[in-house]
Amino acid sequence: MPSLSVFGAQWGDEGKGKIIDLLARDVDLVVRYQGGANAGHTVVVGGEKYVLHLVPSGVLHPDKINVIANGVAVDPAGLLAEIDGLRARGVEVSERNLRLSSNAHLIFEHHRRIDHLSEKWLGAGRIGTTGRGIGPAYADKAARVGLRVADLLDAERCRARLGAAMVEKNAVLERVYEVAPLGLEAELERALAIGERLRPCVGDTGAELRAAYRDGRRILFEGAQGAMLDIDHGTYPYVTSSNTGTAGIPAGAGFPPSWIDDAIGIAKAYCTRVGEGPFPSEERGARGQAIRDAGDEYGATTGRPRRCGWFDAVAVRYALALNGARRWVMTNLDVLSGFEEIPVATAYRVGERALAEYPAELTTLDGCRPVFESRPGWSEAIGAARRFEELPANARAYVEWVEERVGAEIVMLSVGPEREQVILRSEL
Repeated sequence: MPSLSVFGAQWGDEGKGKIIDLLARDVDLVVRYQGGANAGHTVVVGGEKYVLHLVPSGVLHPDKINVIANGVAVDPAGLLAEIDGLRARGVEVSERNLRLSSNAHLIFEHHRRIDHLSEKWLGAGRIGTTGRGIGPAYADKAARVGLRVADLLDAERCRARLGAAMVEKNAVLERVYEVAPLGLEAELERALAIGERLRPCVGDTGAELRAAYRDGRRILFEGAQGAMLDIDHGTYPYVTSSNTGTAGIPAGAGFPPSWIDDAIGIAKAYCTRVGEGPFPSEERGARGQAIRDAGDEYGATTGRPRRCGWFDAVAVRYALALNGARRWVMTNLDVLSGFEEIPVATAYRVGERALAEYPAELTTLDGCRPVFESRPGWSEAIGAARRFEELPANARAYVEWVEERVGAEIVMLSVGPEREQVILRSEL
């Protein structure tokens, strides 16, 4: 398949990193097209754990080209630290296998400070951001005052644009938030030094991707966060600041929409969410904590404990339809071993009204109560299974029942964190 979109079909943290790493074996390029370092894509190879934030998940395959496209909000210092960390562990990261769009927007210290301070001001209405400055950077992009990667490579232009931006941001920091301003010279010196180190990787990634597709090369687009956090189609305002799925690829990578050949969603066998906002199938009791402990559900980026709950068939149906996916991958099935029964949200109820489809209005979703149906669980550990027939009968029945409720084929199951702990049910 020449091009494939892989996206999260829940609220993020679905295990996309592992699946993208697995699929990367059969492609030529892996592309990040949105989001920022708030992504934490975890890949375990030979017992070694790698958490990738900005660098695409294909980097652990030495023959793949990894692209950070124009739609990504790039923290240049964070990217450089991630590159250095990978190199220190023996992973090649160079201009040969990492390409960075000259048009990607940049995150600076003033973005991070404003992100943290604005959350404090919002109080009970806070969004629950990671505080990485991503939202403020995207806001500057929309306001046409942001800086892009290319600006780091021209000292005069960088001084003029960063200086103009910091006049405004320092005024906000001092007069609104009543904190000390930032110094232009220190920020400029740091930015230009980082720019010089990144320079060899910088290019017109949109043109490179279009040329690769015309040449018949296989491209995998790696979504960050999840469909339910999409800026336009998620649980607004408790969302991320970008289009997280297939629709984000054309603008975020400079890639024609008609050239996106296929899409596959990723969803856990249960559900998690980080931050504030509605979460209809959340389990707040001891069973929610049991899921959190069994699945090690703590943010790869922030370390925050994730909110845990049961699989939400309504949300996943919506996410797959929104992104045009007829197939999906179920991850973390092994985490459910040991539960006597496993509830699944198959509909929502608002007052006396039952909803089989996802309601777009946040006010409606906030008042939703899940309608649960339960399936019998299993006690056996399943991490060693490599064929569907090797799973316990109740695990097989759960997978098939969820597949029927979602109405889309489950092509792969993940039964553990390691790269090889998967069960392929259908050719990808």
